[in-house]
Amino acid sequence: MAEPKKNNNKPIKHVAAGLIMCDGLLLIAQRKHGKDLEYKWEFPGGKLEEGETLEQCLARELMEEMQLKIYVREHFITTEYEYDFAKIILHTYWATCKSKDIQVVCEHEQYKWIDPKDLPMYDFAPADKDIIQAIMGLL
Repeated sequence: MAEPKKNNNKPIKHVAAGLIMCDGLLLIAQRKHGKDLEYKWEFPGGKLEEGETLEQCLARELMEEMQLKIYVREHFITTEYEYDFAKIILHTYWATCKSKDIQVVCEHEQYKWIDPKDLPMYDFAPADKDIIQAIMGLL
């Protein structure tokens, strides 16, 4: 699963994303200027590396990007979205953390802790929209 495969000459990327809850709030991140999908909001996470599980990937990415220790819980949903640059298979997990204190902001423009019911107010990346719809169905 870690090795990208080609589909119509587009790489397939497996990505772990976190629905990270703390004190009833959900963590979202805004993509950085100059990156694909700049300024779009997303659920934090990252690409799967060889030899790691999706849960390990998610915990590693949050520690690297934000110095945020998370506790990965259960799998929520897996979705697929084909962009012009790649096909993304997005594996989403519920997670928790003890503190909302984020130490590093290098991979994103900004981070926010929001009430999950406010998700539709943000301009999310297309790959995240099915996840938002599933979350809204739980509220």
